[in-house]
Amino acid sequence: MTGAQDHQPLVRVEHVSKSYRRGDIVVRVLRDIHLEIAQGEFLAIMGPSGSGKSTLLNLIAGIDRVDEGTITVGGRVVTSMNETELARWRSRNVGFVFQFYNLIPVLTAFENVELPLSLTALPRKERIEHVEAALSLVGLSDRMDHYPAQLSGGEQQRVAIARAIVTDPVIIVADEPTGDLDRASAEEVLDLMTRLNEDMGKTIVMVTHDPHASGRAHVVRHLDKGEFDSR
Repeated sequence: MTGAQDHQPLVRVEHVSKSYRRGDIVVRVLRDIHLEIAQGEFLAIMGPSGSGKSTLLNLIAGIDRVDEGTITVGGRVVTSMNETELARWRSRNVGFVFQFYNLIPVLTAFENVELPLSLTALPRKERIEHVEAALSLVGLSDRMDHYPAQLSGGEQQRVAIARAIVTDPVIIVADEPTGDLDRASAEEVLDLMTRLNEDMGKTIVMVTHDPHASGRAHVVRHLDKGEFDSR
């Protein structure tokens, strides 16, 4: 496994708890979570709906805030950053892949992939080169001028993966990336994620309900009622 020999984990989650308030009721979503993810690891997090999988993914990615505990990614303590620091850190270090793609319908595939680079100081020529390389990697060089509605679900998800990797992030977080795809398209996406991990050494954290998808991971952890089980 790439990076398995490293002593320091890329991601360290320590004593993390998270609750949400629904009216007068406080719902405890995560309870004293501990997790370490090595550089180059492909981790799948499984569990029933409401188990806290997506919440944990969002906390690692700096989208949401912990109630208690600390999260460190690449030596940076994500949980101590303010909103401005978090936004800057996310744009440079995290690639996001969502179940429903989250592409902007009025932008072409090229323009969707270019979006994360608009937050950087890269000159236009270099942005174009990065976008073309990312779309080539996912096999969509011939579709870069197409809009999302002109693409299949599998192609839209591959555009989303190109968008996730265009900034060369430290970690890719994927929330049910095959959940809205037919089996053939899902297999293409899983093949691509496996290549990103094995050939490019990308660290991937994937939330999934699908045992077939989790079979691509090096490590599978099971969440239930906000806690990891011992499997």
